[in-house]
This record gives sequence, structure tokens and C-alpha cells, in this order.
Amino acid sequence: MPTLSTPAVSLRDFVLGQLRNLLRAVGLAKSAERATNLLGEALGPGSLQPLSAVPSWSSFVADDHTPVEFSVALARNEPPTVRMIVESLAEQPGTRANLAEALEVLDRLTAQHQLDLGQLDRVRDLFLPDDPQGAFAFWYSLIVGPDAPAIKVYLNPEVRGRESATRLVGEALDRLGLSAVLPAITEHALRREGLDRFSFFAIDLTDSSRARVKTYVSHEDAVVQNVVRAASAVADVDLELLADVTELACGGTGPFTGRPLMSSYTFMAGDTDRPSGYSLYIPVRDYVQDDLEACERVLAIMTRCGLDTAPFVMALASIVRRPLGEGVGLIAHVSLRLGRPRPGVTVYLSSEAYAVTPPRTEALSA
Repeated sequence: MPTLSTPAVSLRDFVLGQLRNLLRAVGLAKSAERATNLLGEALGPGSLQPLSAVPSWSSFVADDHTPVEFSVALARNEPPTVRMIVESLAEQPGTRANLAEALEVLDRLTAQHQLDLGQLDRVRDLFLPDDPQGAFAFWYSLIVGPDAPAIKVYLNPEVRGRESATRLVGEALDRLGLSAVLPAITEHALRREGLDRFSFFAIDLTDSSRARVKTYVSHEDAVVQNVVRAASAVADVDLELLADVTELACGGTGPFTGRPLMSSYTFMAGDTDRPSGYSLYIPVRDYVQDDLEACERVLAIMTRCGLDTAPFVMALASIVRRPLGEGVGLIAHVSLRLGRPRPGVTVYLSSEAYAVTPPRTEALSA
């Protein structure tokens, strides 16, 4: 895979520069200083290595192992929000070392931003064992808008093995007072044994009256009707829009045999027997030949959703460093948010700090 980066620059400096450009492009330049400080803190000391070195850790955040992925969340009549998924890297990265570093980062961020760890503390022992398994143990989501930044953590339901994921999520929901919602998720999203599985569990680090809890379910080899069924667990969602967006992103109705589509359920204070919101995450990069095709599909999705395309176009222009037709994966995911609290579309953009994935000769559209 070819690289476009400046070898002498550190990973940290490179992605901080990308973040500044992205914030400027979507009208959030005034948030750049606090946002770059936050990202720099979250990355950890392992990010100080020069880009000329082989990635010190095979992070699953991005295809080229960059431990950062950017995204731009768009909604009607609201300013864009920039988000980052981040894996903290220890000086000598490894599964245990990265988890320890992430928790040290958490201590510092808690002091700096007055984070509320109450919800996380209720489930910490479930998701943070001494010997974590799986692709990751602890990722950050850093959310930057016109106001103070928000911080969320992603935990791995498979951290004690894939066979324990459903039990682990069930126990976590019970501890958070959400045990009654599990039947709705099971009925609508976990219908195909071996193909539907819990893949992420996320918690906002704010007070419990405002904190969201989110569960994510991956759908291997899904068809459109599988995700429509999953979304119907949430009241008053536009299932026709969901089906249209899925077909636009994937180029057909399925089955989708590349990376799995992923459902996400949002739980808010007061939820008892069903979620407040639903999102579908579509790995569009697996269903196109190159980023030019991915861009065309995202623009079609935004038009279908009645959204202004300009913020997306500006965001993409601030990140891209090559012709869109010369790679695939810069536009990694697109998600559709339905229900509460903030319906809209989010587009995920890869840093490509280390490498560019060549375009495909044939897409996996179905």
C-alpha cells in the first residue's frame, strides 16, 4: 500500500495537523486549540514515533493501523460536529500496555474536563479484565462542537471471549438499570445465530441524567431487511429512509459479504423497555471500487436525507491528499442516525497516515 505521509513527522503531529484543517473546514476553527490538546492527550506516548517507522501497534481503528479515525456528524439546522475515535498507545504498545495507558489518560482527562465516571465505574470490572482478549479493550470518542468537548468510551463485549459477549452486555445493562431493554434488542437484532453479535458497548462520561449508553450489534452477511428489522426496535423511525440509505451506500439489497453492517441502539435517561435511538453504520469502503464512487454515494445519501452537502465536501477536501480514484478507504463508513437525540448522517474519514489502500477492480456491491 503506498504512503503519502511525510516520514520525518511524528504520527501525533501529523494527525493534529489534519484535525486543525478539518475543524477549519467545517467552521470550528475556534475549537482547534482545545481539540488538538484533547487528541494529543488521548493518543499517548506511542504516537510520538515518526511515520517512517513501521506502525508500532496494529490498531483496528483504521485499515492502515492509524489509531485515529475522524468523522463529521451532520444534521438539519445544526452546525457540524467533528468526532475522533482514538486508541491510546503506550510507549511500548501492547494489549495490556495500551489499556493501562488509556486508563492513565482517563485519570488526566477526568481532572481536566470534570468527567463523570459513575456509569463507567458500574461496569468497569466487566469490560476491563487483567488479560483482555479481542481486537481492543478501550477506545475513546472525542466530540468537538461549538461548546465544550464531550468524551465517550468504547468497550469490547468480546474482551472475555466472543462466547461471553451477550452475557457481558446483559450484565452491563442490568447494572445500568436497563435490563428491560435486552429483550427488544434480542428480538430485533440478534436473530441469526453466529451472524448477529454484540461488537461494541459505549458510555458517555457525563452525569447520568444526560449520559447515553449505546450497544452495537454487527450483522454478518446481512440483507436490507435484517437491518430494517433491527431498527424497528425503536419507535417512530423512518424505515423506508433506512432501506433507501442502505441500498445507496452498498449498491444493492444484499447479502453484504464484506465488513458487516452494524446497528447501534442509544439509551437515554428514562428509557425502560426500548431504546431512544437507532443508528446504522455502513462500511461503504467495502462496497465501492474507490473513494470517488464512495463520495458519489455519500452525496446521494445526503440528498436523500435532505442535508446540505457543503460541509461534507469541505471536510473531505481538508483531508484528501490524492485523487479520490487512486485509493479506497479514505471514506470509511457512513452512518444514518434515527430517533433521539440527534437524527442525521455521519461520515467517517480515515487519516491514511501510514498507507493508502489501492482501489479495487471490482466492488462488493450486492
